[in-house]
Amino acid sequence: MTEPDDLRHRFDRERPMTVGLEEELMVLDPATLDLAPRARELLGALGDDARAKPELPEAQLELLSTPCTTVATAAAQLADARRDLAAAAAGRARLAGCGAHPFAAPEGPLNPAPRYAAMREEYGPIARRQLVFGLHVHVAVGGCDRALAVYNALRSDLPELAALGANAPFHGGRDTGLASVRPTICETLPRQGVPPAFATWAQLAGALAWGRRAGALPEPRLWWWELRLHPLHGTVEVRVPDAQGTVGETAALGAVVHALVADLARRHDAGEALPVAPTWRIEENRWSALRHGLDGTLADLITGEPAPTRGRLDALLERLRPAAREVGCEAELVAAQGLVERNGAQRQREAAGGDPHAATAWLAGRFLA
Repeated sequence: MTEPDDLRHRFDRERPMTVGLEEELMVLDPATLDLAPRARELLGALGDDARAKPELPEAQLELLSTPCTTVATAAAQLADARRDLAAAAAGRARLAGCGAHPFAAPEGPLNPAPRYAAMREEYGPIARRQLVFGLHVHVAVGGCDRALAVYNALRSDLPELAALGANAPFHGGRDTGLASVRPTICETLPRQGVPPAFATWAQLAGALAWGRRAGALPEPRLWWWELRLHPLHGTVEVRVPDAQGTVGETAALGAVVHALVADLARRHDAGEALPVAPTWRIEENRWSALRHGLDGTLADLITGEPAPTRGRLDALLERLRPAAREVGCEAELVAAQGLVERNGAQRQREAAGGDPHAATAWLAGRFLA
């Protein structure tokens, strides 16, 4: 799947602009609320359920929606899956959504399945530190050139999405001073953060082929950036937000991504040359987002003029309203305004009063909210 024509074919199919949601969840000990390596046990209790799958950490599992025409439909699937998972976990574990566990040890056991053997061997203790939990939003753009243009432009909006979805202020039993510690943990692995831009499909195919020959990318799923063109699903996949406490918050972030992709696609279709910003400038805004969250500033990627992050997000949501109506997520986009006021990181700090254990209990209590 690294030849340019093969990649183009994956993205060139005509289809509705569907959206899919994936959330990585924490499995907790029911008494202590520490991370509990029981994900495979819970998956066994669920039975053969395509909505849930294991991940690298033994205390993590992922819930997935199918490709849906609206965020509301995808979120309803996740809500049902959360309820069924909580029922299967009764007496065995509790569950919570967050970017990083507030007080667990920095390293944890890994899934022993053969598919993770290469990661365990190559990354060793670094792999055991990947106790991080993200929200992934897939959007089927339709049209390979359109998808590539949307991807390149969407890189610029990753810091706004990171600030909106920041939900990991605590780690290792202390307040990190960050809105989200998750990116700093992820960065101990390669291919993290803001992805490279690609002028052509041949460039992307060449990058994947080089990675395969070098031994870094034996399979495309190891292309781990915070945004990627998913070569198997044929989707634009946004991976920058932290996992969220409630399905409502997940839906709000999903709506922002769905509407943002629709807006960029419409502008491309109208003949607009979508901007492709230098990676290092986006990374400067990324730092502000993970450090200060909503309370920082983000710089204009052309002029360098800083502006309050909340103001940038207010303007973004206002700009996306027509696109949200077009893809049927206007109500969820309105709900995203609540995250502009107080994202998950701020709510955790307020609920916990500085106590990471209290934050974990609060998160677990909101799982089915």
